Amino acid sequence: MMDQKRKTFKIFIFISILLLFIILLENISSVIRLPQVFEPTSPLFTVLKKAAVYSLVAVSMNLLNGFTGLFSLGQAGFMLLGAYTYAILTVPSAMKEQVYYLFGGCAFNFSLVDMFKGIFGESGAGGAVSMILGSLLALILAGCVAGFFSYLIGIPVLRLKSDYLAIATLGFAEIIRAIFQWQKLGRITNGANMIKGFPTFSDFNITNGSQTILRLSTFVPFLISSICILLIVLLINSSYGRAFKAIRDDEVAAEAMGISLFKHKMMSFVISSFFAGVGGALFAMYVANAQAKAFTSVMTYEILLIVVIGGIGSVSGSVLATFLYVACSEWWLRFLDTEIYIGSFKLPLLRNGFRMVVFSIVIMVIVLFFSQGIMGNREISIGGLIDKISKRSERKS
Repeated sequence: MMDQKRKTFKIFIFISILLLFIILLENISSVIRLPQVFEPTSPLFTVLKKAAVYSLVAVSMNLLNGFTGLFSLGQAGFMLLGAYTYAILTVPSAMKEQVYYLFGGCAFNFSLVDMFKGIFGESGAGGAVSMILGSLLALILAGCVAGFFSYLIGIPVLRLKSDYLAIATLGFAEIIRAIFQWQKLGRITNGANMIKGFPTFSDFNITNGSQTILRLSTFVPFLISSICILLIVLLINSSYGRAFKAIRDDEVAAEAMGISLFKHKMMSFVISSFFAGVGGALFAMYVANAQAKAFTSVMTYEILLIVVIGGIGSVSGSVLATFLYVACSEWWLRFLDTEIYIGSFKLPLLRNGFRMVVFSIVIMVIVLFFSQGIMGNREISIGGLIDKISKRSERKS
């Protein structure tokens, strides 16, 4: 028990150091002159934000697919529910008529941020507290809505084999995407139009008029994702997590040991969907809008690919694979889409779309040479790394 507490404390220390490093990295360019890559508007911070969001969704999918042995393809649908829940609940009441102008206003003329502003005030520290509390409550409710729908799906499906769960969740994701674009629900979902005007990551920057004092737009998604992933890790290392693994390894043996298959499958499914809903809300904050057409089955396959590349059954593998995947697709290979001339000679193949060809080849090579993913089912031991660093520092002293 003491070893588990010590391990959790070391992970907490590591996450704290990482978050502090993110704050310093995002703000240091305004203090000293650094290369353009460290500018707040550079692709580096775009990649970090998106990777922080996707890593949470990937770990939530791994909880279900890797640790419980259930195959779900509904992450995009649960993310959609989370994104729309967050957007609807946080768009200021004064802006709803403008956002829903095609439908004569929103059916829910209510905003969590406005509610807290009535308590703490609209300006200064009170306005900041109102936005933080409103956004945080909306994120939790986004996860709850996704979890509720997963519970409804799980009741008839989880008693069957996992193949049926994959088909049901994939169908659910496509159906819910079509429903949210239905014009007759426009006063709630804004139809096929996007919902904008809600708090995003950039709204958490501390400003003084037009001057930004402290940038927190990258720190916020890292903080929320780190807390959620830490909760998932604690769950995996608990008695419930051991039950999930037992079901994954052998359902008959797990049931013989007294583990309720339906109860634990449902628990894993709902918790995974809850964090996918939170991830969907974070994704809406990242792109600064909520629109159903963005949450296609391609997004689910993207998350599934990240889980496979990182290693099914490895949390740290999912996180590592997410950052590598996003960095390659959004940043490192971007030059392949640009035509490059050396004098009058044009380099062959380099044109718009070639990036995805090379990216696909890289993925194929990884899958062929790492059949179990980068990490397999292993984890990066944060406690072990800290112990090694402390021992080396003791030797040098």
